[in-house]
Amino acid sequence: MPDPGDSAYDWDLFVIGGGSGGLAASKTAAALGARVAVADFVKPSPQGTTWGLGGTCVNVGCIPKKLFHMSAQTAETKASLRCCYRLLVVTASHNWDAMIRNVTTYISSLNWGYKSELRSNNVKYYNSFATFIDKNTLKLTDKRGREVIVTARYILIATGGRPNLGGYPGAEECCISSDDIFRRSTPPGKTLVVGASYIALESAGFIAGFGYDTTVMVRSILLRGFDQDMAERIGKYMENHGTKFAREMVPTKFEKTEDGKVRVYAKSASDISDDDGTVFGVFDTVLMAVGRTGCAGWLSLDNAGVHYDAGKGKIPVDKAEKTNIDNIYAIGDVVEGMLELTPVAIQSGKMLAERLFGGASKLMDYHNVPTTVFTPIEYASVGMSEENARD
Repeated sequence: MPDPGDSAYDWDLFVIGGGSGGLAASKTAAALGARVAVADFVKPSPQGTTWGLGGTCVNVGCIPKKLFHMSAQTAETKASLRCCYRLLVVTASHNWDAMIRNVTTYISSLNWGYKSELRSNNVKYYNSFATFIDKNTLKLTDKRGREVIVTARYILIATGGRPNLGGYPGAEECCISSDDIFRRSTPPGKTLVVGASYIALESAGFIAGFGYDTTVMVRSILLRGFDQDMAERIGKYMENHGTKFAREMVPTKFEKTEDGKVRVYAKSASDISDDDGTVFGVFDTVLMAVGRTGCAGWLSLDNAGVHYDAGKGKIPVDKAEKTNIDNIYAIGDVVEGMLELTPVAIQSGKMLAERLFGGASKLMDYHNVPTTVFTPIEYASVGMSEENARD
């Protein structure tokens, strides 16, 4: 239980970030009698996309990704039935606009549900951007620029991360990311996906599944960190089902054409010169999936003395999710070296709250956590890849 002697603070626990991990920690702590508040604020993407409470997974990650994936599989199944069995009553068409409306409506219902859950659990919600003044004090700024100062005994950083666009000239003006594709009002059309991560291949998979001309530009290997035999099987399956791959290539710059398309310049990945390369092609959509950066650099952590990696936007923590400052913790994708998985953030948030306010001592076990890749042929794994096992 919280110590009544700490009533000098406004809150026993203040959570920065309203994603899955932060929400789980806040509700667990409140159930244990703590006075808890959450601040969540989404900075628009370079393309202006924003969303509601719930974090990446709910709004622009796991949930819409799986819905798009299932929709693409349904469209492909209809096409196969029509082609192979001549079931002319089955239509193979796909309505992008209707899908976006349905997915957005569903996610909006989840956003509302999370707000309601916070209220019913007596957790105060601030739709504000939080920055540190000192190790116990935060400044909260809402969308109108109004500021509130709050204090807390413990502060939990659960801000997650955002896609980076690689720093290529023209990328911010011409390209989108996973922050944008699930809210895109118009069909993607001819699409280039840059990257070979699970986000890249999942996105390419459902875009191709909807019938759009799709190319994936790969610098080196597919699905780094996963079993490479399985990664290549996924790539081959996607190629056999219409996705094109441009191997060992990197983009160099992007330009808008007069008709609003994107002209892409590229060169060999082995070319380390400053050459701009040559025109690779013109696309309706270029989706960048070359990595993510944690949001630690946005929080004025220096004011609280919290150590973090400015380049990666990540915070190092100990086995108890504690930063170098005794009362400040971090969980989820903003943590250096952390598994970027929603169930991991949820469980670590719950267990942290139980240690802080429930007298528990058990630490989160981050070993042998299963994960699934929702490419057109789905792949799940747990434990070591074959390569790591051999090493």
